[in-house]
Amino acid sequence: MIKIKTKEEIEIMRESALVVSKTLGMLAKEVKPGVSTLYLDKLAEDFIRAEGAIPGFLGLYDFPNTLCMSPNAQVVHGIPNKELLKEGDIISIDCGAKKNGFYGDHAYTFAVGEIAADTKKLLDITKESLYVGIRELKAGNRVGDVGYAIQKFTEDHGYGVVRELVGHGLGREMHEDPEMPNYGKRGRGKKFVEGMVVAIEPMTNLGTHKIKQHSDGWTITTLDGKPSAHFEHDIAIVNGKPELLSTFKYIYEALGIESNEEDEFRANL
Repeated sequence: MIKIKTKEEIEIMRESALVVSKTLGMLAKEVKPGVSTLYLDKLAEDFIRAEGAIPGFLGLYDFPNTLCMSPNAQVVHGIPNKELLKEGDIISIDCGAKKNGFYGDHAYTFAVGEIAADTKKLLDITKESLYVGIRELKAGNRVGDVGYAIQKFTEDHGYGVVRELVGHGLGREMHEDPEMPNYGKRGRGKKFVEGMVVAIEPMTNLGTHKIKQHSDGWTITTLDGKPSAHFEHDIAIVNGKPELLSTFKYIYEALGIESNEEDEFRANL
């Protein structure tokens, strides 16, 4: 059952999302060759707790860490470890935090130093597909409208759209209704209404859309071993339109990137 949020609850959720946004911004300065994902995980846990929140993933479904850290061909749910990041890697960092009873949950795929041109394009297109999907998140549209838009955009660029892993509703639980696939047909699925909050998270592979799960029960990689990218935002439907609760601005400030990509989804514009 879809749980509609009041305006007050949406504002509380904005605080939770911003804890995650600030955590990712802090990590943006630390992602570099020679650093382990386990080190980054510890930084994130300490930062989240200092913000008056608790790590949203730690212990959730028995997950052992604060961050899902998924380098290169790993799609999602990678477990932090002592292996060191290398020049040319990419690393998806998925982070959750719970504050005042509500969750924030979003993700960004970082380049480690200089990366290959085709990998950079994968990251750019995957992030752009996120906003393509968000534009369809408005009252009266349906889940399939978002999935169709993301799928068409990414497949038109020749990439594989992961089927088995999807976005989701968000609130007092990390995963609520509705599921938000990154593929689908227009006009299908549950209808969007005022007060819905969801996490949209395209997972796009450089090659095949097919994936495999590893024996640790968590790690998922592309079937062909090619890179995968993952970007995620938390969005509420406010006055019938999509409004971002999360932001990449802290990442961009850390990396010296100028961007206006989020402007159309802000309430004060």
